[in-house]
Amino acid sequence: QVQLVESGGGLVQAGGSLRLSCAASGRTFSASNMGWFRQAPGKEREFVATIIRRGGSTYYADSVKGRFTISRDNAKNTVYLQMNSLKPEDTAVYYCATSPYPTIVIAPENYRDWGQGTQVTVSS
Repeated sequence: QVQLVESGGGLVQAGGSLRLSCAASGRTFSASNMGWFRQAPGKEREFVATIIRRGGSTYYADSVKGRFTISRDNAKNTVYLQMNSLKPEDTAVYYCATSPYPTIVIAPENYRDWGQGTQVTVSS
């Protein structure tokens, strides 16, 4: 099992940037695909981005494509989400998660370990 701790959230104006980090403990981080999800009040948790175990392939939700970038540093057991050109509709709690599947998956049920989340608030 992998324990995950997100950080880097905060309050930012529309058009601004934030970089989220997700630090993982456990020996299986480099063997896991990683994903970022978000959940706004009253809404279901939604997929944001994912990166495969060796960092070669990524996939994004249409709503963030071209604005967000997911990356990982397996030596540091950390996955990142660089968020640029933020919009008020990006406001949510952001979670990172691990997936045991070798292929890109986007449904939350395909992810096993979850962090506690970090709040991102974008003001207009």
